[in-house]
Amino acid sequence: MIRLFVAQPLAEGLTVATTPEQHRYLAGVMRQGPGDAVLLFNGADGEWRAELTTVGKRHSVLTVAEQTRPQAASPDLELVLALIKRTPLEWAVEKATEMGVRRIRLVTTRRTNADHTNVSRLRVLAVEAAEQCGRLDAPEIVPPAPLDRVLDAWPADRALSFCDETLAAAPAPDGQSPAPEGPGAVLIGPEGGFDPAETARLRAHPGVTALSLGPRILRAETAVVAALALWQARRGDWPRS
Repeated sequence: MIRLFVAQPLAEGLTVATTPEQHRYLAGVMRQGPGDAVLLFNGADGEWRAELTTVGKRHSVLTVAEQTRPQAASPDLELVLALIKRTPLEWAVEKATEMGVRRIRLVTTRRTNADHTNVSRLRVLAVEAAEQCGRLDAPEIVPPAPLDRVLDAWPADRALSFCDETLAAAPAPDGQSPAPEGPGAVLIGPEGGFDPAETARLRAHPGVTALSLGPRILRAETAVVAALALWQARRGDWPRS
């Protein structure tokens, strides 16, 4: 069934007007008409089945019928991602959304080739990925800020694991985990890795742990999925035996 992320409150009997983009998708792409069912979620009220009651030329109206799933919080996991090229950055945002992160924080580093990106487009891609993968919220996308500034303000209660490519050839220390107790975050650097001064500062930071992702040097977007999978397996919302 089609799922849409909406900004309006959801409860039985309420009506929801689509955005122009959602209307074009429902009526033009998916050929939906009055009486067809759509699932709606807004990140706060759970997931609801709704029926298309009006399909006009520029917008559609849905009437909320019944809740299909109660709201559940996503894992308290943040991805801190250095800006990389547009295509792998967009791919990484989509996959991080599918992996369940609560927030994606963009940073610039000394080896970052660009200091800006289209954050609005990344938010659209995150919403589309949330609709596709079945989660009940969409991650927050935080605009780029310098890594040094982010570290200066880093909260003491959120453990940060940074993926250190200099450890790629070394075995992981016994007990190494990207998922210590409490809120977590994973930091992925840019193409070319962190500058030596940045690596030194990260290793000296009391809330930061260096993490190896294995014996091979990974592309940034591959490292995103690998690191998030490790965290999810230890602490996330995946079923564990």
